[in-house]
Amino acid sequence: MTDSERPDEVGAEDIAAAADRADDAAEGTDTAEGTDTAEGTDSEAGDPDRGEVLFAEPGGSWWVVSIGPLLVLIVLIMEITGPGSVHWPVLLIFLVVLGGFSVIQVFAARRHVSVELTDAGLREGTGYLPLDKIDKIFPPNHGYDAQDWESAPALGELHAVPRRRKGIGLRLKSGKLVQAWARDVEGLRRELTEAHQAVRLGLPPRTVKRDD
Repeated sequence: MTDSERPDEVGAEDIAAAADRADDAAEGTDTAEGTDTAEGTDSEAGDPDRGEVLFAEPGGSWWVVSIGPLLVLIVLIMEITGPGSVHWPVLLIFLVVLGGFSVIQVFAARRHVSVELTDAGLREGTGYLPLDKIDKIFPPNHGYDAQDWESAPALGELHAVPRRRKGIGLRLKSGKLVQAWARDVEGLRRELTEAHQAVRLGLPPRTVKRDD
């Protein structure tokens, strides 16, 4: 299985970090001047006036959940067609463990490493950043020297850019440096740059047409 086909993973450290930051936000430990929540980077968007979806990554695919049951089915067929007896208790245990682990991994990935960009704002995990909060989008660093934005915190509830994703440096209007991120980082950069330019020009978001 190639790297692009492997399911997205959210490690235990990433989940723990997300939980810590969620607790901090709930306790109100962030100050009004320099917090991610104040800039809209950690707050749940609550589905504000969304425009058209310009870029999206789900973070994880539910088809991964079927891998465990398929493996158990293969073993079951081998035992049924073989000379020995069928080990039902062992197979059921493996089915529950593999299936449950896959569900947890996919659910965590879709919650913490999904991305959605509209022409109104950028959602990274559970964090939401209105595009009018962005002052500058930094170009990619192709040099040998690290840029300041490359050590900046990631948008969303995770402290760092998730694995198998790359960051995009942003400077907010408050002066704070942060990183947007995605697996298809160039696709996000292209759409984010165009959407941000539209916001700076004062163009209104294109609302999503819904059937009555």
